Amino acid sequence: MRSSDKKFHAANIVDKYVKGKISRRNFLRSTGQLGLALGAFGAGMNMGPRGLIGGNRALAQGLEPDAEMLAWVKEVSKPFAGQTIRLATEATPPSNALNNTLKKYFEEASGIKVEIEILPLEQVLQKMTLDIASQLGTYDLYYIDQSWAAFVSEDVHDPREQMENADLAMPGYDMDDFLEPLVDGIARYGDRLVGVPYDIPIFIMMYRKDIYEEMGFTAPTTLEEYYEQAKAITDAKGPEMYGATGQMKSGHYSLECDWTAWLWGHGGSIFNADGKFTGNDERGLEAMAYWRKLYETMPPGVTGWTWDGQGQSVAQGVAATMMSWGEFFPYFDDPDATKVSGLIEAAPCPAPTRALRTVEETGFGEIPGVGHQGGSSLAVSKNAKNPDAAWIFMQWATSKDTQTLITTLGGGTGPTRFSVYDDPRVIANNRVGAGTTRHLQVVRDTIANDMGSEPDLPQWAELANDTIPVRLGRYFADEYGSTKEAMDDIAQATDAIVQG
Repeated sequence: MRSSDKKFHAANIVDKYVKGKISRRNFLRSTGQLGLALGAFGAGMNMGPRGLIGGNRALAQGLEPDAEMLAWVKEVSKPFAGQTIRLATEATPPSNALNNTLKKYFEEASGIKVEIEILPLEQVLQKMTLDIASQLGTYDLYYIDQSWAAFVSEDVHDPREQMENADLAMPGYDMDDFLEPLVDGIARYGDRLVGVPYDIPIFIMMYRKDIYEEMGFTAPTTLEEYYEQAKAITDAKGPEMYGATGQMKSGHYSLECDWTAWLWGHGGSIFNADGKFTGNDERGLEAMAYWRKLYETMPPGVTGWTWDGQGQSVAQGVAATMMSWGEFFPYFDDPDATKVSGLIEAAPCPAPTRALRTVEETGFGEIPGVGHQGGSSLAVSKNAKNPDAAWIFMQWATSKDTQTLITTLGGGTGPTRFSVYDDPRVIANNRVGAGTTRHLQVVRDTIANDMGSEPDLPQWAELANDTIPVRLGRYFADEYGSTKEAMDDIAQATDAIVQG
């Protein structure tokens, strides 16, 4: 299939799905065959972690965009004043902060109007694929889920090439300041960058320090210790409080996310170097045995929860610990939103039980690590009507200063730049309350040392959103005779889809 035909076909499939004309399963299979994988498709982390928490409060404390940076924006934008640039994006913390609070500063300085559409992820994909296929340039900027990198690689500008235009290059933008694991794991496809790292949800451990102190515990350093503490809390305090919690809804991507953390944590992998499913090998079965006993320490409703239910179980005081997205942490610290403000501490995920498999030992670029990540990039479309204005905005939106403001606005995501973690404004928010940043050193440590990335293959959309979590859900509903039977069933189904 020619590239242009492939793009029109993809746009047609996505459009039909959004309009309810084809099933979710057929959509995932069709887009996978076209090389348009989606990780957290339709995930929609819609509660506190993906919202803007405490933003206006931060600006009221004097945190405003750097005056020198805005002066540069004003000067460099003069030829483009009056233009309008457009971006369709998921409701990520950076997008919410830019749209709700920060973009007005850019618009006032530049004379450029910025229109940001906050949409469910499937509609973001719909807008992007239609725009790429039609080459109409309706959108100047693309929000790119990491699993879309291969599909869009020829349709966006490599930011390193854009920086060669000295007339539009932001002083001190510094591409080397972006965390290298994120550049490699999110924004790179082959020898091209398909944008710059924009958003980085990642697993960390969060626990109730008051409960831990009462029980005489410290943050666990091993997975076995994590289980033992969770069991002790459940035994002592159940059914009012449980030791652990999860995002284990049958058939949902969140269940696959939980599974990978335990699988990688036991030295396992989804695939081997030959591209065969290995979740049913000795290490995979060890992970399932661990997960099964940990499941017994969780609230009864956990098999009906995605990450939203998981987060609420901690926020409402039902569960004492969880390993999940670090974006939850500022939400937990908001006294107007939860019952646990000031009671939650962040810690690195417990160490794996054995050495992680290397990328060379896995398949399709899978990177084992307990800190499961799900990041995105931002890029200028090659079909943009106003590419120069879009590039100016993109630099400003992902600059050190703007990332610092986004972080202090309390959206919860970890910054994608080294320097932001140590910025005095970020450190100043290292206190209990809405918009806290007191978890970010754990996030940075996880990105550097324990970040796990799912495999990059076209069929992953179907596998991660349907094949694997549907069967894992059946396993926890006791529909298999044994764990081995369940994992062998997943292996057979996965290998058939990959080979097909």
